[in-house]
Amino acid sequence: MDLQRSLLIGAIAVLSFMLLTKWVDFKDAKTSTQTQEKTRLISADPADGTPDLPNPAAHEAEEDLPTVSAGAATVAPDPQLETAPGGRIIQIHTDVLQMAVDLQGGDVVELALPGYPAELDKPAVPFVLLEQNTNRTYIAQSGLIGSNGIDKDGRPTYTTSSPVYKMAEGQNELVIDLQWHDNTGVKVTKRYTLGRGDYLVRVDYLVENGSHGRWQANLFGQLKRDSSPAPSAGASGSMGLHPFLGAALTQPDDHFTKFTFEQMKEDPFKASLPGGWIAMIQHYFLSAWIPDPDKNHTYSTRVTSSGYNIAGFTSPALVLDPGQLGEVGANFYAGPKDQYRLKEISPYLELSVDYGWLWWIAQPLFWLLTKIHALVGNWGVAIILLTVLIKAAFFKLSATSYKSMANMRRVQPKMQDIREQYADDKQKQSQAMMELYRKEKINPMGGCLPILVQMPVFIALYWTLMESVELRQAPFILWIKDLSVMDPYFVLPLLMGASMFFMQMLNPPPPDPMQAKIMKWMPIVFTFFFLWFPAGLVLYWVVNNLLSMAQQYVITRQIEAGAAKP
Repeated sequence: MDLQRSLLIGAIAVLSFMLLTKWVDFKDAKTSTQTQEKTRLISADPADGTPDLPNPAAHEAEEDLPTVSAGAATVAPDPQLETAPGGRIIQIHTDVLQMAVDLQGGDVVELALPGYPAELDKPAVPFVLLEQNTNRTYIAQSGLIGSNGIDKDGRPTYTTSSPVYKMAEGQNELVIDLQWHDNTGVKVTKRYTLGRGDYLVRVDYLVENGSHGRWQANLFGQLKRDSSPAPSAGASGSMGLHPFLGAALTQPDDHFTKFTFEQMKEDPFKASLPGGWIAMIQHYFLSAWIPDPDKNHTYSTRVTSSGYNIAGFTSPALVLDPGQLGEVGANFYAGPKDQYRLKEISPYLELSVDYGWLWWIAQPLFWLLTKIHALVGNWGVAIILLTVLIKAAFFKLSATSYKSMANMRRVQPKMQDIREQYADDKQKQSQAMMELYRKEKINPMGGCLPILVQMPVFIALYWTLMESVELRQAPFILWIKDLSVMDPYFVLPLLMGASMFFMQMLNPPPPDPMQAKIMKWMPIVFTFFFLWFPAGLVLYWVVNNLLSMAQQYVITRQIEAGAAKP
């Protein structure tokens, strides 16, 4: 009774803690979404205009920029330059991207994804990936530094012909030019090129050296972010699951190198690498700079004294003699972790869909899941069919395990007689047990080893379901409108707990009475633990348990029927 009381108190304490943490997460997620809506730089109707950003503190602006070797002083821009007619921020709209660009520096200070609603019940409100407001700072910066770089001694102010650019129906490409020039004859065009249906943006600098001297500058691109959690962190429905949040890049000897914000602070990274990419990663989404794959670039991660995490690259210098024209640029991706599209963009960028050390199992599982979905059109049904296929692949191995457990159940009366007969002599009890196993041809470890062999596959599938953006806001049936968040009525977790309970009924009870009592409480504890897991993950466990229970039931009845025959 004392043990049961303690377990009950413990279960209630765990449940209370989970309820409290999920309420805090829920409240924070709602607050974050509401704050995003109120502080948007991009208006639903482009004609409404755009608010301006406050000027950053001087020391913050200086901290942002990377450094290269010192050279000639930068010539000051013409102070008569004006910004766009609508102010400092311009809006860019395509069918899949909404961008706000700050003409002071030409940085992307907000980026939203209309195809991915922030909340399922508000389909018109897009998920905001990049933003700069009181809630969060997460922006994409780029510029020209070095000897004559226009960003070397402060961010330049560009001009443009319109405050709003929108991709028209039937238009496949949208080009936005930001203009800058100084009083020496140097002209710079910062060009954004966006394609229909694509999250990849091309950022080019077209430079005309109309001065009387040699002009030289280095392209840089970087991602600047504070350490706030991702907007979807509180709404993921993944109690106990913490997808990676931080920076990542690729190296020749390490194709996917991750840096947490704490690691960036304690041990800044800097290295010259061929081609490659550098990214900021969060659950389901990422932003990444992909410079020229045919050149070496200096990649770095650091944390400024103001607390901002910066990950970026600096390219080799562009050198132009008087009268020459030159061009330098990089690709910028901001969108979902679509691993097949990411693989097309740059080698190993698809590894940002982080399946952990079991990626080599998870990748084929995801491929199979997408093929099944292409046939059935429902991700929940695809999960069920994938679970069935995996269970079929391990059918014989599982059968070996269940046969061993069924035989253990069959000889339970004999084992109990041995325990009673040698209750005071553990050594003789052990010897008698081993003799019984030998006589009955039972391997006591036979029920465990096959399960252990299957565990890597099940864990890999677990991470596949959790990391796949395809399951975000994907409906299943009836009340389950989103497989990536918890079951709102807890039906699947309760079914999972019930299936665990009935599976225990088919297994032989543990020899130790206290262990047996603890095992009886396991379905309840696991039910509490799974209450806030994403519905897609719980669906997998329910189907797996039901299939295992059916297979174990049939095998147990066959062995018991065989033992009953004379």
